[in-house]
Amino acid sequence: MSWSVVNDGDGLPRIILTEPAGSSAVIHLYGGQVLSWKNEKREELLFVSTKASTKSPKPIRGGIPICFPQFDNLGYPERHGFAGNRLWELDTCPSPLPRSNNHSSVDLILKSTDEDLKTWPHSFELRLRVILHPSKLTLIPRVRNTGSKDFSFTFAIQNYLSMSDVSEIRVEGLETLDYFDNLENGERFTEQGDALTFDGEVDRVYLRTPAKIAIIDHEKKRTLVLRKECLPDAGVWNPWNKKAKALPDFGDEDYKAMLCINSAVAETPVVLKPLEEWRGCQELSVVSSSYCSGQLDPRIVLHG
Repeated sequence: MSWSVVNDGDGLPRIILTEPAGSSAVIHLYGGQVLSWKNEKREELLFVSTKASTKSPKPIRGGIPICFPQFDNLGYPERHGFAGNRLWELDTCPSPLPRSNNHSSVDLILKSTDEDLKTWPHSFELRLRVILHPSKLTLIPRVRNTGSKDFSFTFAIQNYLSMSDVSEIRVEGLETLDYFDNLENGERFTEQGDALTFDGEVDRVYLRTPAKIAIIDHEKKRTLVLRKECLPDAGVWNPWNKKAKALPDFGDEDYKAMLCINSAVAETPVVLKPLEEWRGCQELSVVSSSYCSGQLDPRIVLHG
């Protein structure tokens, strides 16, 4: 295991993971947020906005934020919850998960505070393990009810992915599925295309999605494969040009170089009794390929 803790210019701690093949990841303890993931070729696989602010403790637009105790606008006053706006700690007692002896990993924890209890009156522990492999990044979130009464929550791992040109991206695995469209007041529709492509703003939550989703980047000749467990739904977001200009922490042209794909629990909240624990898992991996030249069959990526 190889990791180190450094402080940025404001003294906020970051963790740097490395592994022998050359892959690396950077995790911000503020928000428990992965900010960078590079493969063994030193290529950045995550997007961070050109206008993202790191001058004060607040969520950074990009990377991999964690949404808890809610994803989207589903009940809690703060959209996407508060986990991404809190300072996490290193978890020195991450049992019962086995240690990742052959890979670089780190364990983080966020516990409920008196301030949190004023707006969301439930005691909890939110743990996150980040594991770095060659060409693969794994996140294992866990939520434990440490209080005396049941509570429910929704959850998401938001993946801001670096793309060559979003208008040339093809997403496989969401075809024929129902989704909530936030651009249409949350109405429910059914995906009609044989793949998801992009020519305008998208803000959707796809329901009961498969375990694998493939994001095919033609220009970069690579495919990002998203594999998830106990995270049945998937959000898809790109603001396009008009919305991008209205967001204060988003560059006017940034929308071209990113796509946000979320692993989520959205439609049916998780209910935890006292002392119960929920665990999810997400793996992001990279496949070198060219869909146009026939080197990649997306059915193999999704089902192989």
